[in-house]
Amino acid sequence: MIIAQEIEIEFKNMLKKNEYQKVYQFLPFESVELIEQTNYYFETEDMLLKQQGAALRIRQKNGQWTLTLKQPHEEGLLETHDSLSEDGANLWIQNKMMETPEVSKQLRDLGITIEHLHYLGSLTTRRKEVEYNGATIVLDHSLYYDKEDYELEVEASSQENGKKVIREILNACNIPERQTDNKIKRFYNAKLQSE
Repeated sequence: MIIAQEIEIEFKNMLKKNEYQKVYQFLPFESVELIEQTNYYFETEDMLLKQQGAALRIRQKNGQWTLTLKQPHEEGLLETHDSLSEDGANLWIQNKMMETPEVSKQLRDLGITIEHLHYLGSLTTRRKEVEYNGATIVLDHSLYYDKEDYELEVEASSQENGKKVIREILNACNIPERQTDNKIKRFYNAKLQSE
């Protein structure tokens, strides 16, 4: 059972491959399972979601398919979720979208109907997660189009703790803070470059 809505507070920092290895060694990532997940992204022809700072994806992870709308929120990001069957997810990917209870309502509030949406493409992430100082620390290696990138993510219950923990890890591993776009922005940029 997934929660219909939640506030996500996270901090991100792009890493070079050697920096990814430093963080991997700094925390006990070796002892945790590698999770592979794929995000399938959706947008309108005129990029209405992007214009409103929102993003829509289906994530396939551990045999579960979840439709998620991310929207700006004063605390972080508001995430609205609906579970999909594998068949339902495949229909979305074939541009045969169906209404869902939570996400469709949020989309209507943004002035978007599912008829406006189309499938953009996918991004696959190899992920490792550990708990550290009251936060979830995530190391991501993502592959999309002909690109790959590495990223450190800190998911925290408060802005204050998230900032503190990511700075602590970056300082310990001697990694500079970098302005980091989220995955969907990086995906959009790669898509534009490939066209």
